[in-house]
Amino acid sequence: MDTKIAITALASVSALGSSSHEIWENYLNENHFLAEENFDTHKALVAALPANAKAEIEALRLSDIKYKSLDNSVLYAMLIARKAVKQAGWKTGDDFGINIGSSRGATALFEKYHEAYLKEGQSSTLASPTTTLGNISSWLAHDLQSDGPELSHSITCSTALHALVNGVAWLKSGMSTKFLVGGSEASLTPFTIAQMKALKIYAENTSDAYPCKALDLSKTRNTMVLGEGASVVCLENGTSENALAYVEGVGYATEILKHNISISEEAECFQKSMKMALKNTDPNEVDVIVMHAPGTIKGDSTEVKAIEKVFGSNMPALTTNKWKIGHTFGASGLLSLELGILMMQHQKFIEVPFVNHTVKPTKIKKVLVNAVGFGGNAVSVLLSV
Repeated sequence: MDTKIAITALASVSALGSSSHEIWENYLNENHFLAEENFDTHKALVAALPANAKAEIEALRLSDIKYKSLDNSVLYAMLIARKAVKQAGWKTGDDFGINIGSSRGATALFEKYHEAYLKEGQSSTLASPTTTLGNISSWLAHDLQSDGPELSHSITCSTALHALVNGVAWLKSGMSTKFLVGGSEASLTPFTIAQMKALKIYAENTSDAYPCKALDLSKTRNTMVLGEGASVVCLENGTSENALAYVEGVGYATEILKHNISISEEAECFQKSMKMALKNTDPNEVDVIVMHAPGTIKGDSTEVKAIEKVFGSNMPALTTNKWKIGHTFGASGLLSLELGILMMQHQKFIEVPFVNHTVKPTKIKKVLVNAVGFGGNAVSVLLSV
């Protein structure tokens, strides 16, 4: 990529916590953050926010009367956007763009308002404005008092990385010099859990030491688990003294669908997106790939096959975080990117404890991050320090 794009700030909230120190400490141990919770008539393993993060969200909700009616997907993004902008040194009124996406959007509120409609035959006044997908970025623009473009989108589970690609495009075009991008997902609701279980991809073995077997290619059943959270990064044109990492390449691809939820046997979309991201880079220079690896049999194996096709015998080290924090849908790509940046900063590879088929890197200077969603829409982002 000709233009240097710097990541000057990063913030997230997930089952790992909401501070950089806490998140890294939780990556260093081999514990997962999946627990069984009740969802109306059924139970399910999920990766929910910890109590301290929930307290931060509740304090934010109560800080402004206008925020009391907002969905958690908006509040999660608002909480961490404040932290990221402060970290980057951006000021109130600065001219920066905002693109925060979500796969599901205001899931909890939509279910609440729809249930009330079925009972009462009429809709709440706030039902429409608080459940539109665009209200994530518009509320962030209000809260941060930014002066720049704002947009939201949903491209299923690759949403957050698509936001990054979009931000890069705005910066490279010269139409903006700074962009806040990311994804937010507050999807731990009864109907959402029921949808995932209906697909026969949800983890059921709650007694296993690691219920989500993401990247375990020997598993005989699907083990996906849902998580919640949000992650954002601040992007700026050119080199920067406070850069956490640089976006060295981006790639994206969509393949012809053979089924509503599946991708091809060798994940052709991933092959294309990775090759595009690696356009000016020798594949041998890539030290680690943070995989999408949702914990399903086909999802994990097809991505590995795609990586083998692109990298051949010189395979980078492979890892994923979904065994630990679940699959956070539209936020997952940037939570994976966060892991990549943390590994480069600390020069420590975070491996999957039950996987021993991957090499261990001697250095971590370049990391490739993958994400894909329903519809075979893959995104790959190459990071460097």
